[in-house]
Amino acid sequence: MKNFDQHRRSFLKNATKASGAMMMMPLFAGAKQVKSAAFQQTTPVAANRIKFAVININHNHIFGMINAVTKGGGELVGVYAKEPELLADFTKRYPNCPVAKDEKSLLEDNSIHLILSSGIPDERASLGIRAMQHGKDYLTDKPGIITLEELAQVRKVQQQTKRIYMIMYSERLENKATTKAGDLIKQGAIGQVIQTVNLAPHRINNGIRPNWFYDKKRYGGIITDIGSHQFDQYLYFTGTNQAQVLMSQIGNVYHPQYPQFEDFGDIMLSGNGGAGYIRVDWFTPNGLDTWGDGRLTILGTEGYIEVRKNTDILSGHKGGNHLYMANNKEMIYMDCNNEELPFGRLFVDDIINRTQTAMPQEHCLLATELALIAQKNAKPLIIKK
Repeated sequence: MKNFDQHRRSFLKNATKASGAMMMMPLFAGAKQVKSAAFQQTTPVAANRIKFAVININHNHIFGMINAVTKGGGELVGVYAKEPELLADFTKRYPNCPVAKDEKSLLEDNSIHLILSSGIPDERASLGIRAMQHGKDYLTDKPGIITLEELAQVRKVQQQTKRIYMIMYSERLENKATTKAGDLIKQGAIGQVIQTVNLAPHRINNGIRPNWFYDKKRYGGIITDIGSHQFDQYLYFTGTNQAQVLMSQIGNVYHPQYPQFEDFGDIMLSGNGGAGYIRVDWFTPNGLDTWGDGRLTILGTEGYIEVRKNTDILSGHKGGNHLYMANNKEMIYMDCNNEELPFGRLFVDDIINRTQTAMPQEHCLLATELALIAQKNAKPLIIKK
């Protein structure tokens, strides 16, 4: 037994050294490095194809949403927000945007086709319903809906009005490497997709968050909030349209001062297109050079893809939009910063043509439905100190 323990300790010591050496090696050492070609747009997007307005600006995601719709040919023609300080910052960025006296004046303006919002999450669904009832399409920040009851009402009004209720799942729609991964999968680069693994850490930034950020009744819970991004990616990359939540758990591991807050959650999924695993958390360390080291791994029958969305701490590659792929032919590292983000152009097309090219309506709502089910049925994670 003594000799066994000595050999065991020696093995573990050497294994630790070896793993440390491997961690210092660049990812995909020897891989072919390519830079994705700059997108060549064959048909210029006409300016001011639609008019849109913004109602409620409680999250900075609104700026990315405006940018996407503007690039797609939208014209920003109005804004309304209850908070003077948020409105002041907005008008500095968009000094030519008229400020409306109230929400009603924008909803009743028949020249406006689309409403954008990044309001407090528990106010987003009701605003979207009012927008659709006024004959307008709607684009909201995630989470776009925070209860199953809200979801049922959104579905009902959407079907009645035939308007578009769209949620901006920006971790796919606004990330160029993730967009490129979708293109490669459509080309058959890794065969049939079997599973997606999403790791979505975020930095909590205590001290600058509003009170509603820590109140589950207002933001919906960690899976509803952050996780909605990942359910969208699971459905999209696996081609799933029917799925079930096998397991979900949530916890407040390290923030007892905020009893209505959740800082960790994870989920296992099974669907008719493949399997999925999701982890979300608020534990990005302050030493990291970005708000979160988001990672997506897509396993296929003939290879796999890993996307490093925002940073790549081992390789030396700067910034985000990194894609790694290994298949039966080669290993590739791809810098995807030149890729087009097509969502805004396609979404404006859909508003004009009444199509569903940017994201099918049912896909959008199914991603949120799965997140809401996982949140509602999640078991508490209890870690003994």
